[in-house]
Amino acid sequence: MLEIEVITLFPGLLSGFLAESMLKRAQVAGVVQIRLHGLRAFATDRRGTADDRPYGGGPGMILKPEPVFAAVESVKRPESRVILMTPQGARFDQGVARRLARERHLIFVCGHYEGVDERIRMVLADEEISIGDYVLTNGALPAAVVMDAVIRLLPGVLGAGPEGAEEESFREGMLEFPQYTRPPEFRGMGVPEVLLSGDHAAIARWRREQALIRTGERRPDLLTTR
Repeated sequence: MLEIEVITLFPGLLSGFLAESMLKRAQVAGVVQIRLHGLRAFATDRRGTADDRPYGGGPGMILKPEPVFAAVESVKRPESRVILMTPQGARFDQGVARRLARERHLIFVCGHYEGVDERIRMVLADEEISIGDYVLTNGALPAAVVMDAVIRLLPGVLGAGPEGAEEESFREGMLEFPQYTRPPEFRGMGVPEVLLSGDHAAIARWRREQALIRTGERRPDLLTTR
């Protein structure tokens, strides 16, 4: 079982997300256990202060080191991997998702406001992850994206087999091929004949060709890194 701890100022942002669909089923089945930790509970004052103005001036607020250190240290174990969600981190991709899915205990530290005290990054974080080159209001949303991508790769979550998570976009560094379902014709648009042929070898060839075409049109950068 994969265990996940999420340290955030706003656990309510994630509670609904984690109680729906695949993520709920994965928790009920005992494949993953997720615990949310509100950062203010680890503050050192009665007001639950978890942020303060940056030294040197500037806009916004910075997460203080004391509550973050206390929160991480309260759940950290020898096998834990601490991940700081920050726009300055390495770009998240399917390869990172597969790597994290092999871990036993993940701790997500969600940055907020203008960022976190640098000492958090220096001492606590095993790695820093970004989901893209843009800035969000809080780090709980990127953490949700990473958790979703990781949990769906765990055995049994998608009934993983030849048609499970490993048959989807980015498995071979390409986008997914076009997909169709019933009816065979809709508003004058038909399903490619090869998909109705029952010829599995021909279908596999068509799908790979379409994946290459689609990747070349939409994400040629993926082909250059193959």
